[in-house]
Amino acid sequence: MCKWGIVITIVYALIVLGLLTPGAILIVGGDYAKWGELAGNVWGVYTSWLFWIFFGVVLCGEAILLFLSVDTSRQRLKPRAHILVSCTVAAALTAILTAAAIWSVVLAANGDAFMDSGVAFIFFLGGLWLLWGVFFYLYLRKASAPVTRVISWLLRGSVLELLIVVPCHIIVRRRNDCSAPVATSFGIATGIAIMLLSFGPSVLLLYKKRLDEYAQRGAA
Repeated sequence: MCKWGIVITIVYALIVLGLLTPGAILIVGGDYAKWGELAGNVWGVYTSWLFWIFFGVVLCGEAILLFLSVDTSRQRLKPRAHILVSCTVAAALTAILTAAAIWSVVLAANGDAFMDSGVAFIFFLGGLWLLWGVFFYLYLRKASAPVTRVISWLLRGSVLELLIVVPCHIIVRRRNDCSAPVATSFGIATGIAIMLLSFGPSVLLLYKKRLDEYAQRGAA
């Protein structure tokens, strides 16, 4: 399972870097008469430190959810990681989804004016991270399978976020806003990325479930 986890993480990183990032830039819109112009914009994103922070968050989230094992039962088993690790990862990824959805709705309603408050948006994202962290801690503290619960929440959240962001992107594109499509495209790429992230751990959880069933049959 460890080898499969490494393979899934590498494939996920390649998808985010080679498919979702260029795809988000492409749906922003623009005059891409030549592939070289699109490649230049993609390279510009790759040289931005903000992009690598976002990429690091989602990639680390994928890896942690794949290899994390937490036991919160009363069997006094020694957990491999504290429950706060699961809460932190889930809160960070859910905060990104929530912020992207709310940001897209505000841009669809008010236009590009909201784009000027970048510092406020960072504090807003941090507040959401803290809020979701408290919620997940209270929710997962008594859960028997916290990682499975986290993945379920992230998958549902990514679907809901896409249902919100895609119509907002259509609105801002038809209105010919200047910067708003950048934010809504980021929201679309984020929703797909976290949806794929949720599928990654789910694959190994299915393997683990089947292996546990084999072990129980053998013991019987």
